[in-house]
Amino acid sequence: MRVLQIAALVLLGASLVLLLLRLWAGPSRADRLVAADAFSVLAIPGLAWLALYLEQGIYLDVALVYGALAFVGVVTVARVLEGGHRDLDR
Repeated sequence: MRVLQIAALVLLGASLVLLLLRLWAGPSRADRLVAADAFSVLAIPGLAWLALYLEQGIYLDVALVYGALAFVGVVTVARVLEGGHRDLDR
């Protein structure tokens, strides 16, 4: 089981590095938004792995709350980029 945990951590780290590259060098704002969303999605299993490694269940609660907040944040930013936000001056 320990080998599988290390392999999962290596794959998670490699995918996070690739996402950071896409986030930094994305040709458009939409590409950067998708990379940020994928980064937040990959942070959740990272927190679950941390909970398993440290044997602390509280990190699973943190992962759950983070997932909900990340979803709301990405939807909000997508609406702003799309131009669907209301003007606050009205």
